[in-house]
Amino acid sequence: MTSPVQSQPKSLGELFNTFSMLAIQGFGGVLAFIERELVEKKKWMTRAEFVEEWAIARTMPGPPALNLCIMVGAKYFGWRGALVSLAGMFMFPTMIILTLAIAYAHFGNQPQVVDALRGMGAVAAGMIGATGLKLLSALKTNPLGVKICGVLVILSFVGIAILQWRLLYVLIVLGGIGYVLAFLKLKDQA
Repeated sequence: MTSPVQSQPKSLGELFNTFSMLAIQGFGGVLAFIERELVEKKKWMTRAEFVEEWAIARTMPGPPALNLCIMVGAKYFGWRGALVSLAGMFMFPTMIILTLAIAYAHFGNQPQVVDALRGMGAVAAGMIGATGLKLLSALKTNPLGVKICGVLVILSFVGIAILQWRLLYVLIVLGGIGYVLAFLKLKDQA
């Protein structure tokens, strides 16, 4: 059971500005920034709510960050909030990407540019890993418990990284198993 949200956005403008800033900061992935901003700084969600909403956003079609921004916007301001959040995630990054695409067309073959992009990829991977470790505390309240969640994580890693299975298949099989196990545990508790 999650605790109530401690705060909420005061206006559509605040919602737009928050998601605009998140999108601009999130080169290579916004998970770390979204979690810190929505849970720690703005307190629009608890950590447990964030983990639940992120899990739902990951299973929906499309990029999870966009799905989550739509969900948060809709939660506070209905369809208008969903559209404003989405616009915030797209507007400035689109302008930046178009500018970078033009610059890359001119300078993309420079060794310094290639090395800089490799470095940014490593930083993004590290940030995603650090956020994953930070969110482990939410497993304390997960109905499956830490051990079963750990087994599912290991099986997911083996399936994707070692056996090279498609993410969709791993999600369907292991996500389905996790869903059934959680459903059974919650049913027993009721």
